[in-house]
Amino acid sequence: MSADVDALEFIKSRESGVLQSDLWKALKIDSRKCSRIVAKLMKENLITRQLESIDGIRTYRLCYADKSNSKRFKSLMPVLIFEPCAGCIEECEPEHCAKLSEWIFSIVIGKEGTITAEDQPDDYD
Repeated sequence: MSADVDALEFIKSRESGVLQSDLWKALKIDSRKCSRIVAKLMKENLITRQLESIDGIRTYRLCYADKSNSKRFKSLMPVLIFEPCAGCIEECEPEHCAKLSEWIFSIVIGKEGTITAEDQPDDYD
């Protein structure tokens, strides 16, 4: 594996991220090479970097940029299926829409933990 992949996997494995100063030590590479790897991963939007000060020493916390948790569409997908009104071309009244009612019902049941992805309908086109 390349150092880039090793670095990304190491960062992914730490839920709260990793300090850049700890990353190069863990991977047994020099700090300059680590900086180049971090710059490349940031350019590819795979990680984020936040300034941190540990005992007066400036370093950076590196976190994996999990794209599956995108906040942009979070309100449209509170469960594993997309909100049916997004892109809908039917001219119905929301109060009487079966697809919307099923979607809302799946949210309510899903929050109780009794519905799984297999139980959810997949006929929302």
